[in-house]
Amino acid sequence: MCHSVDGRPPASPVVTGEVAEHGHLEITADDGNRLNAYRATPTVPNGRNVVILPDVRGLHPFYEALAHRFAEAGFHTMVIDFYGRSAGTLPRDDSFDPMTHMALLEAPHVDADVAAAVVRLREEHPGPVFTVGFCLGGGHSWRQAATGLDLAGAIGFYGPPRFFGDATTTLSAPLLMLLAGDDVATPQAEFQALAAGFDEAGKEYEMHVYDGAPHSFFDVAFRDWERECADAWQRILSFTSRNGGEAA
Repeated sequence: MCHSVDGRPPASPVVTGEVAEHGHLEITADDGNRLNAYRATPTVPNGRNVVILPDVRGLHPFYEALAHRFAEAGFHTMVIDFYGRSAGTLPRDDSFDPMTHMALLEAPHVDADVAAAVVRLREEHPGPVFTVGFCLGGGHSWRQAATGLDLAGAIGFYGPPRFFGDATTTLSAPLLMLLAGDDVATPQAEFQALAAGFDEAGKEYEMHVYDGAPHSFFDVAFRDWERECADAWQRILSFTSRNGGEAA
């Protein structure tokens, strides 16, 4: 499991306002899939949009809280759920087994669902769009920069390269890779091999490894890693500012 049941994301070091609106919604992908999503709207927009790709748990309270943190920093934000095709959109209780549904999840499913979220955000809030993902969602987030969505950039925390696949040659947006140095889920050699492929193909990316940090360190429950969490936030804010333009 990527986070504890009670885990919550650290707050952004930059807060420009409050959350104006937030709540659940359903969106429909081009393949007809209906999926749950959650959005948070800032009172002080910075002109940029974020689609959050969660870990294996799908649309979990951790990511709803993260949407609030991004909105407080000025981003129009939407979190998507991965499991509309297999689990539907009804509320889930503690008996929900995400691993069963992850086994049924395919890259084209993620692509279609992210595309639906991107379209919805752009219709309502024109401006650059970034994806931000964690673990399962981290690898898929990087891959979204190769799916023709015209993203401004793609950010991922400790995303297993197997979810990125062989998308290197078609990358068309910069990547930000935020990695745990003591990641028991993915050997560092796999990340190094992924980065070597980016270098060979001449792709734009930033990779930062937090030495000694465990998988899923981006969590207020991991108090020993507060400085690393703050640094990761600063890197996200800097990356989105450079690649998406200053506040609109």
